[in-house]
Amino acid sequence: MGGLSNQLLVVTIFSYVLAMMAYAVEYAFGGRGVVARLAVRELATVGGGGVSSEVAAEEVVSAPSPGARRAGITAVVLMVLGYLAHVGALVTRGIAADRAPWGNMYEFVMMATAVGMTAWLFTMVRLPNLRHLGLFVTLVAAVLLSVAGMSLYVPVGPLVPALHSYWLVIHVGAASTSSGIFLVGFVAAAMHLIRMGYDAGKTRFPYSLGERLPAAATLERVTFRVHAFGFPIWTFGVISGAIWAEAAWGRYWNWDPKEIWSFIAWVVYAGYLHARSTPSVSRRVTSWIAVIGWGTMLVNLFGVNLVANGLHSYAGV
Repeated sequence: MGGLSNQLLVVTIFSYVLAMMAYAVEYAFGGRGVVARLAVRELATVGGGGVSSEVAAEEVVSAPSPGARRAGITAVVLMVLGYLAHVGALVTRGIAADRAPWGNMYEFVMMATAVGMTAWLFTMVRLPNLRHLGLFVTLVAAVLLSVAGMSLYVPVGPLVPALHSYWLVIHVGAASTSSGIFLVGFVAAAMHLIRMGYDAGKTRFPYSLGERLPAAATLERVTFRVHAFGFPIWTFGVISGAIWAEAAWGRYWNWDPKEIWSFIAWVVYAGYLHARSTPSVSRRVTSWIAVIGWGTMLVNLFGVNLVANGLHSYAGV
């Protein structure tokens, strides 16, 4: 089962990468893609450069080509196949280890990205006009899983004695679930900033990507809803971690690097929700806070586990 889990992870990464490439083809060559927009300007120039010429050219390229449509459908199919392989890799890893499959850093990343993809698929079904964000979601998921597979991998094995507790399922399960949800929130927040830059007339990279993105208001609403859903789960994860710490180490708070950065992340996301509910704070600022929040999550995951040495040194790498 452990070997099957490893093979399924490879299938997952390749499926996500291929889905990302198919999304990129649709993004570039679709009716509103980068290549299509260049065609608008070229056709308008040939037609004399007037307003009527631009409108006519826009009508010529506004409908997506059959190839772009097929690329979009292929992207969704590949993403779903990758997701199924992803879930299979987690399940077989858990069967092989005979425990919850999030006992080390490698498994935690697998779990968090699986939750993130679950949240994204649910969002895409509810809001089909956000489908183009799949390009960026699959990019983040493929990068994280590749890092996990190449740098964080450890063979299936028993847990260290300190982790033999039912709190592993509760605390780490909540932390990995909220991390995956925040991943989707980060993508939506970053795309909201890019779309706002494009709407403001900025055309240099990365703002030029904003042309194919949904409306800024839509992206901002998704950002808020995702974070509003994930924040209580993260809060529960922090609280359950404190309860486990008291049972294991005799104190609820030990000023461990993992505890400190978990609290920092909690403060940043709480600040995001507070700022989002304050009318005087611009939506650009709130999205930047959400992006910073994801940065604290990455520090908590990679920086603390790989650099710092503390009570939570169970990364297995």
